[in-house]
Amino acid sequence: MTKIVVIIPAYNEEESIPLVIKDIPNSVEEVVVVSNNSTDNTETNAQNAGATVLVEHQKGYGYACLKGMEYVANFEYTERPDIIVFLDGDYSDFPEELTKIVQPIIDENIDFVVGARVKELREEGSMTKPQIFGNWLATSLMKLFFRSTFTDLGPFRAIKYDSLLALKMEDKTYGWTVEMQLKVLKQKLSYKEIPVNYRNRIGVSKVSGTIKGAIFAGVKILTWIFKYSFK
Repeated sequence: MTKIVVIIPAYNEEESIPLVIKDIPNSVEEVVVVSNNSTDNTETNAQNAGATVLVEHQKGYGYACLKGMEYVANFEYTERPDIIVFLDGDYSDFPEELTKIVQPIIDENIDFVVGARVKELREEGSMTKPQIFGNWLATSLMKLFFRSTFTDLGPFRAIKYDSLLALKMEDKTYGWTVEMQLKVLKQKLSYKEIPVNYRNRIGVSKVSGTIKGAIFAGVKILTWIFKYSFK
């Protein structure tokens, strides 16, 4: 049986996190919520919903993801996980779609799958104009430099555990998603996009919802792309 572990970075998502955990399919071995220095009831609510809760005091999306990976690496599972799934804690993703996200890995031996937030499946207003433009720019540059077929940097993604370890992820903040996709391309891993539904998040975005966040995210994305394009 395929062992799947879900890692959810979360910062002040007390309202949404129980809903996210509740909708994750029962086939998942463990749900790991990494509270990124939350100041509300995110940790308590996640624990009450049945998740393993970790705390990462260093602020940053990448810091939280790396904390979750460290936990998985050090936990004494009877068998190590086959697949790691990442998704956000704001309930913008549809956690029940995890089944179709992991299916290409299980059935087709694909290394990496991204849930693509295609326009026809997005709720109106669920992605800001800076997000849409940033996705277009980043994926266009990846197509130009690497002949990539990626269309999105969506946070809902699944990857073989061994492949994830081989990527040697390092970005601590906004560049996590693009770093992963660039390293998948550089290492010539197999990948696929699966169209997913996407809705307006609960609460305010910590990245796209602020001018500072949008600018820093854009700079990080472009830095990673040009770093790998001329490496």
